[in-house]
Amino acid sequence: MHDHAHTHSDHSHALSDTADGRRRVAIAAVLTFSFMIAEVIGGIISGSLALLADAAHMLTDAGSLALAWIGFKLSERPADATRSFGWSRFKVLAAFVNGLTLILLAGWIVVEAIQRLRNPQEVMGELLLGVAVIGLLVNLLAFRVLHGGNQEDLNLNAAVWHVAGDLLGSVAAISAAIIIMMTGWMPIDPILSLIVALIIAVGGVRVVRSTAHILIDGVPDGLSIAEIQSDLEHNLEDAERVGHIHAWALNETKALVTLDVEARPGACIESLRQAVKARLRDRFEIDHVTVEIISKPSRTVEK
Repeated sequence: MHDHAHTHSDHSHALSDTADGRRRVAIAAVLTFSFMIAEVIGGIISGSLALLADAAHMLTDAGSLALAWIGFKLSERPADATRSFGWSRFKVLAAFVNGLTLILLAGWIVVEAIQRLRNPQEVMGELLLGVAVIGLLVNLLAFRVLHGGNQEDLNLNAAVWHVAGDLLGSVAAISAAIIIMMTGWMPIDPILSLIVALIIAVGGVRVVRSTAHILIDGVPDGLSIAEIQSDLEHNLEDAERVGHIHAWALNETKALVTLDVEARPGACIESLRQAVKARLRDRFEIDHVTVEIISKPSRTVEK
């Protein structure tokens, strides 16, 4: 005998967060793509790798933000006959792809920076400064839009990391421009680009690790199979033994658990099932639980 439970209010709250996240990434995508064109032109004319690296980052970000938007949009679709959980996990998949693009982008910047260090190129500091300052303002606006959303959402979090990388790229370009204007030292441009690449890579690795763990159905962070088993066996009087516990996550906020509970002889199966769900909800904040109760028949005394 089994049962599972989840609340309608949780579903409505998730849809609200999804709609808000979708709106935020759409605004950020428009801002990012619009200014990226200006950065490409400015980078080519000025000869700045920092500006071209930031423009390339913004180009991938525009695509990544579009992917994030698609992830949010698809996650709103209801479950159907072939997708019993709907499209909720597509957001996680979109975040995983975006994390990979961050790592690849960082690698490209490193390669270009090393080549520039070996063969320094002239950089027009004044033009670089002007474009970078405008880029900083655009990226600050995009970052503010995204950072105001639900930070537990991995899809939105990946988008934030992309824009944060753009923000750092603008800061690096401004710093490079000022140093070049004051000292004429051209290697500062690729050196600062390397620093930005490292920060971008760190963000990409974090996103990939978190999303990959969900995609392979890993136990959600903060949950312990052994702790769940021990807690139920010690706190539920009618539970003789708890086993076959499986815990995974549909997305970054929704944990799911299935388990078997062997009832003590004479225990009320329905009461035990409700007690298990209540305990997991109150103690572990898990509200989607499938419980199978194994009931042993009471021993009879032969006359």
